[in-house]
Amino acid sequence: MLAIYFIISGLLIGLDQWVKWWIVHDLALGETRSLIPNILSLNHIRNTGAAWSLLEGKMWFFALITIIAVVVVITLMVKNRKTGNRWFMIGLSLILAGAIGNFIDRMRLGYVVDMFQTDFINFPIFNVADVTLVCGVICILIYTILDEKDQKKK
Repeated sequence: MLAIYFIISGLLIGLDQWVKWWIVHDLALGETRSLIPNILSLNHIRNTGAAWSLLEGKMWFFALITIIAVVVVITLMVKNRKTGNRWFMIGLSLILAGAIGNFIDRMRLGYVVDMFQTDFINFPIFNVADVTLVCGVICILIYTILDEKDQKKK
């Protein structure tokens, strides 16, 4: 069953890298194209930091944090492969995919390719890897809430 979660991660890493390749080849740097009017646009940017360009240019820091995160996530996946809750395991596989997706960009390019821009709110431009990271954290929060309820019942 563990292989399924690694396959999910691999497919999402592939999707992330494909979308980034497409954006780089289809939109000029800084070009914006409306996807859903007044809601979502594509905007090709290069991000050398984290959200809101925090810690801009600190590649060594992001590399170190990502390596630690990947080791921790894989360790948790292996340890929980038989008893792990689906919400927890899916969350870990999503976090793994997001971390590796952005890590590939940082190591290969020196920056992360971002493209999704919300038009209705001032929010950092993001990519598929960022979405998988956020969804992974949400899955783990759901697991935590459900697990807490189960513990109270016992």
